[in-house]
Amino acid sequence: MLLHDLLDDAATAAGSAPAVRAGTLRWTYHRLGELSAAFATWLAGNGVGHGDRVVVISPPAAGLAAMLFACSRLGAVLVPLDPAMRPFHLSAVLGDAEPVLVLADDVDRVRALVPCPVRDRAEAWAEASAAPADLDALPARRVSPDDLALLVYTSGSTATPKAVMCPHAQMTFAASAINAELGYRPGDVVFSRLPMSWDYGLYQLLLCCLGRAELVVVQPHDDLRLLDRIRDSGATVLPLVPSLATMITTLAGRAGGSSSAVRMITSTGAVLSQPTIDALRLVFPEARVVRQFGQTECKRISVMPPEADRERPGSVGRPLPGTTVRVLDPDGAELPPGAVGEIAVSGPHVMPGYWRAPDLTTRSFRVGADGERVLHTGDYGHLDEDGYLYFDGRRDGMFKRKGSRVSTVEVEAAAVDISGVRAAVALPPTDDRDLTVFVEGDLTPHAVLRELSTRLEPAKVPATCLVVPRLPLTAQGKPATAELNALLEGASR
Repeated sequence: MLLHDLLDDAATAAGSAPAVRAGTLRWTYHRLGELSAAFATWLAGNGVGHGDRVVVISPPAAGLAAMLFACSRLGAVLVPLDPAMRPFHLSAVLGDAEPVLVLADDVDRVRALVPCPVRDRAEAWAEASAAPADLDALPARRVSPDDLALLVYTSGSTATPKAVMCPHAQMTFAASAINAELGYRPGDVVFSRLPMSWDYGLYQLLLCCLGRAELVVVQPHDDLRLLDRIRDSGATVLPLVPSLATMITTLAGRAGGSSSAVRMITSTGAVLSQPTIDALRLVFPEARVVRQFGQTECKRISVMPPEADRERPGSVGRPLPGTTVRVLDPDGAELPPGAVGEIAVSGPHVMPGYWRAPDLTTRSFRVGADGERVLHTGDYGHLDEDGYLYFDGRRDGMFKRKGSRVSTVEVEAAAVDISGVRAAVALPPTDDRDLTVFVEGDLTPHAVLRELSTRLEPAKVPATCLVVPRLPLTAQGKPATAELNALLEGASR
């Protein structure tokens, strides 16, 4: 199956149903299909062909939905980038992707970084959407499920972002498997404040196509009215990351809460703490809070079934249908339930590897005994007797200190359990410093460390605590480790 098949099936079955909303703009599935065809025609007329990369540097926007399906129809590869990406990384990404066309708002800045044509995003969209769609004029080469549909650039262990190659087959399987667990459905309104340059945000569109639901695309301005915007949109599904969840619960505390139609909240990325989950349930009493766990390299690993949202506290759910999760020791042997080891994943959702990075691909994507591709995630966790997964930390977030095994996840969970702490990030010790915790809150560092000493064994209590007004985060809502290290160095000086 191809990405645009998801849209075409939705347009056939529910063409008049609302598909995408952004501000006052609202498209049905039929209209979204027309616009994607028109944009595919425009791309072909501007020299984009099968396998070519099209970079779109854009905030969340309805037009990006049509662009994704337009590239799919051509067999071209969409490369969505966050406009907040710094020039150092942007230059490296553009050189790595080698696009044939870039669409951006800041044309002059981008044009200096890339030799291919750079077009103003709004002007290009106006041209494309005004032109008639002519699918018969598109190149006749057939698009294969094994063709790349997307390059998702993600930070990690490398100095510059690396791109995960995402073919149609893996993406459509992952979306279908996720929706089999989450159950998006006709009448749902999915309120997404997530960047569409991140797969969690972009996949909301695919899930909506599968469920015939409506996606409300929200830009990150006017966040002080976020609760009102959720309520006014009629949102029934709310995909979040922990930083957004904290923002919402803080706003609700100031406003005294508000009624809403939200029936389900999903979360992935960093760990959603139990105190935050409890606070979300106070704001949205009718909603189930669904914990998920995954990596771009396979999209999603596990989902806690919505009906079981209160069961197995701390679990991130069960493996996706049709996939396998194993926990391995350092020699690659499978560990029994309860034992902590590296999480390894196999199944039709495992991506083929990293774009133009064969050595990095070989380290993370290995071939199992049965010849199947196995993703070694670098994440550590354990399975219980019933096959539910628990996340215990990243490889670089687990360490020995004073003779005890310590996980930054455990330290962070204890910190956010303290009244007055809204969020926390722990940095493992290095040769130059000891275990450190950053907290966003209203307490003194001494008070935080005192409270941690009542919750953790002595070896797990950080040596240093820094209280900050707001934790620096990436566009995906994950801790910005480089900025935290810089803050720590500044405090030391």
